[in-house]
Amino acid sequence: MSRIGKLPINIPTGVTVSHKDEIVTVKGPKGELSQYVDPRITVVVDNGVIQLERQTDDRIERSLHGLYRSLINNMVQGVSAGFKRELELVGVGYRASNQGQLLELSLGFTHSIFMQLPKEVAIETKSERNKNPLIILESADKQLLGQVCMKIRSFRKPEPYKGKGVKFVGEQIRRKSGKSAGK
Repeated sequence: MSRIGKLPINIPTGVTVSHKDEIVTVKGPKGELSQYVDPRITVVVDNGVIQLERQTDDRIERSLHGLYRSLINNMVQGVSAGFKRELELVGVGYRASNQGQLLELSLGFTHSIFMQLPKEVAIETKSERNKNPLIILESADKQLLGQVCMKIRSFRKPEPYKGKGVKFVGEQIRRKSGKSAGK
């Protein structure tokens, strides 16, 4: 059996789960999320617990079993507590500001980068003196939040020589020594 797939998902108070026609819908205080579930996987909602079962022991069904359990678990966590990611801009003159859902980044290019964020993602920017600017993103949808973070990070990935770029808070960048270190 799939070790991930057979784990039950506890439904917190204030969260409702409904299952109809291979669509699982989770509603909670932070929003509402829906996910298609393959017909080979059966979803059972009973007594505040979600259990996923599969019909056979095929390799594909085993992988789908763990996948859909993880997706539904992330939905339940998202609508109850939400997810939060923090990005840090490391570099001289790097700035971030937002007006509503429009994020403006100044990352050392000759022009500013403007990015319109989806309405499901809440954004906050912090700029304190003698500290790197922060971008704080919050959402109930973990997948969408990860996509937005990686899109922002792709504008200026952290480079290994000076460590400049957009990185997650707490992320360790593997540093390289320059060519003068070999002499």
